Amino acid sequence: MNRNMRTSRHVLIVDDDPALRSVLERALASAGYTVTCAGDGAQALERLDTKRFDLVLIDVWMPRMTGLEVLARLKGAAGSPKAILMTGDHTPETVLAAIREQAWQYIPKPFTPSTVVDMIDKALESTVETHAIEVLSASPDWVELSVPCERTAAERVQDFLMHLTDLPEDVRDEVGHVFRELLVNAVEWGGGLDPTRRVRIAFLRGKRFLLYRIADPGKGFRMEEMAHAALSNPANDPISHFGKREQLGLRAGGFGILIARAMADELLYNEAHNEVVFMKYLE
Repeated sequence: MNRNMRTSRHVLIVDDDPALRSVLERALASAGYTVTCAGDGAQALERLDTKRFDLVLIDVWMPRMTGLEVLARLKGAAGSPKAILMTGDHTPETVLAAIREQAWQYIPKPFTPSTVVDMIDKALESTVETHAIEVLSASPDWVELSVPCERTAAERVQDFLMHLTDLPEDVRDEVGHVFRELLVNAVEWGGGLDPTRRVRIAFLRGKRFLLYRIADPGKGFRMEEMAHAALSNPANDPISHFGKREQLGLRAGGFGILIARAMADELLYNEAHNEVVFMKYLE
């Protein structure tokens, strides 16, 4: 997002740490955003009652009223700003509460001001109407979500779920890549990018494994019938599927399932190919 676009966007920073508020205020103002600050959740609601904001950058644990309580007040209200939660609390309960209260994104402390600016840019660049991500199970070892079939929701869910794992960075990146490819395939192919349709996701954490299950609302497919998939194209014309994917409104590429198969420890489809399970074994 360029500076001219930022000048018309109003951001409310809410944190009980004056030093952090000051650092964030300077960073966002330097980037071009119009910034207002509040010292806690109760003061944030006062600001929100008197002024319209495009986004709220809010801490979770504060005196008088937590960030989660503020989001609960805003949830479902017409014209509510998008919200990014900041916190040093990386527990699954807090991450799942952020999803339940419809936070746009979650950023763990510590972070750099530039990371925050980038995240706000990304949130405000998305102009499509968003549909709620529903929490069906919030047990730390068994998380289940219902996700609308839209790319933005898929990207947000992937970011949230990666915060639930305490894996080494290289393993987390590998798991995240497989999950993203399978989820976006379910949203695009199974759900047809129709946000009124939903993908159901389960994440199970065992002592020696991670398991992800993705069930999409489509009728399923046979790989050889998917003209837009890399697997369906001959070796002498490996990129012919690019044009087919563009015609269907899908991402360029189409090698996602191939990559997922190569990186997952176990990758299993049901007979119709509208449900997939992948596992990562932990050493």
